[in-house]
Amino acid sequence: MARLNLLEETRFEKLPVSVFENPKAASLSVAHRIGDLIREKQKNNEQAVLGLATGATPIAVYAELVRMHKEDGLSFKNVTTFNLDEYYPMQPDAAQSYVSFMNDHLFDHIDIDKNNVNIPDGTLALEDIPAFCLAYEKKIGDMGGLDIQILGIGRTGHIGFNEPGSAPNSGTRLVTLDDLTRRDAARDFGGKSFVPTKAITMGIGTIFKAREIILMAWNRKKASIIKKAVEGEISSEVPATYLQLSDNVEFILDQDAASQLTRFDTPWLVKDCIWDEVLTRKAVIWLANTLQKPILKLTEDDFNNHGMAQLAVEKGPVYNINIHIFNKLQHTITGWPGGKPNADDSQRPERAQPAKKRVVIFSPHPDDDVISMGGTFIRLVDQQHDVHVAYQTSGNTAVWDDDALRFVEFNIDFSEKMGMAQQGMKDLYQNMRTFIEQKQPNQVDTPEIQSVKGLIRKGEAIAGARYCGLEDDHIHFMALPFYESGKSQKNPVTDRDVELTMELLQKIKPEQVFAAGDFEDPHGTHIVCFNIILTALQRLAKTESWVKDCWLWLYRGAWLEFETYEIEMAVPLSPQEVERKKFAIFKHQSQKDRAVFPGDDSREFWERAEDRNRETAQAYDNLGLAEYEAMEAFVRYKF
Repeated sequence: MARLNLLEETRFEKLPVSVFENPKAASLSVAHRIGDLIREKQKNNEQAVLGLATGATPIAVYAELVRMHKEDGLSFKNVTTFNLDEYYPMQPDAAQSYVSFMNDHLFDHIDIDKNNVNIPDGTLALEDIPAFCLAYEKKIGDMGGLDIQILGIGRTGHIGFNEPGSAPNSGTRLVTLDDLTRRDAARDFGGKSFVPTKAITMGIGTIFKAREIILMAWNRKKASIIKKAVEGEISSEVPATYLQLSDNVEFILDQDAASQLTRFDTPWLVKDCIWDEVLTRKAVIWLANTLQKPILKLTEDDFNNHGMAQLAVEKGPVYNINIHIFNKLQHTITGWPGGKPNADDSQRPERAQPAKKRVVIFSPHPDDDVISMGGTFIRLVDQQHDVHVAYQTSGNTAVWDDDALRFVEFNIDFSEKMGMAQQGMKDLYQNMRTFIEQKQPNQVDTPEIQSVKGLIRKGEAIAGARYCGLEDDHIHFMALPFYESGKSQKNPVTDRDVELTMELLQKIKPEQVFAAGDFEDPHGTHIVCFNIILTALQRLAKTESWVKDCWLWLYRGAWLEFETYEIEMAVPLSPQEVERKKFAIFKHQSQKDRAVFPGDDSREFWERAEDRNRETAQAYDNLGLAEYEAMEAFVRYKF
């Protein structure tokens, strides 16, 4: 019976999928499967032939294999490896090369014979690539084929570098990279313009010959492409869908990567559900959006015809369900984000007391505060709450080199105008120019350039916070140590990051904390900053009584908004407040026009924020609630 239920739940899925609680658990499972294969081959005096992938996805797998070698005695002397791909052109000692990646994460830490390591050669002359690719295929065949091939998946649906348009029988070859693939790699190279346009990759036909294929994916950024790969029609537009044709494939996912699969996203379509408050709200909103009807116009037939008959029977009548969800959504809307004084707060998202709250807005980068919640920021100040803003990082990697030079040039000209000594500044300027003219892609700036760039963003943040109404003593620059590496790859978080956060919180003793919940941030800074705040609050809660009265609200910014059913506080903005928010964002001049790391979206940050806030208001309007110009949305995190 359990198997029948599982088949019903997964009937939309066209290949086997295993879902783990988190990436670590999933990675350990894959690593142990590889280890078991190696040991089994050793018993039979055979060579284990592994197809390996690069990128962030398999890093924890390789870390566990290294641990198994060092602590459990797993030997790799009987292992031959073939990597999926390599950029072209690419020197093997370049930081971005897959040779460097594999050495750093695996090969330099185990006892594998380097003669048994095979990675496509990014240094070949163009005319030599076809022969190399044929030889690569032949060598795999001569080894008896791949025992296990591990894969990641790109947001284009590529496996290896088999981009949209690849044929299912394709072999190892030179390919042109999709623009989205190059944008995703831009941070590693110091900008998209430095990312190679081509790569050498194993073909889909080569991958198919492996006796076992394991595709891994973590986090919500991969959820939409995973849904297409697992549940969509086979198409060259999503090369990973070809894996549906294999009898030897398994997708290994964490919960976030699996979140858009039907059995998790809309489970009422495949099974009976436990209809708690959250799932009921999600289902009713989904139904209203699917049918493009206001909530209060949904009928019993609508429920019955869209997999929600169980909900209608257990919680009905349907009209009562509609009214309940409508009222719950209505109660999320408030013009008083700090709580409305002297009001009944039983149906409001925030407490009425204390009437004037101490508030800390944590901003991971120096502009996240105004981009993400600038209207609410201004509203809190206007309503006379004691608002502080804390900029957690300098954001100094996101400033153009010519902007840094321009600011030093201004300083020299100003000093000359005022008759002040300036030789030291001229020397600094010349050193900066010399460095920048010879700077390599993704090269770490000198400490002086890092300081100039950090000061540029600090000045912009001060201007933005002042525009929102703050005095200077309520503007805090934390410069958390984990960020200050000068590189896109940041340092590990240490106790010092947490201690600095605890010190600020202890000084202010806030009743409200706002933090970035933008965990889809492609650079990862937001989730790191949030975890630091959370750890600090949890530690303080053990000794500080004020923490029990401190509410933690999450906002989202430049990437994705909360789903409507998740929103617990929606702050409406008037047209005038939308303009005020926009002007606060404009204070961040170094991020206007063309930011250094804009992500996928070509719109400026103020345009993204404005459109997203209007879309949130439109989502409420479509459900039959009041129509507003714009809304900022928040979710309370109960720690």
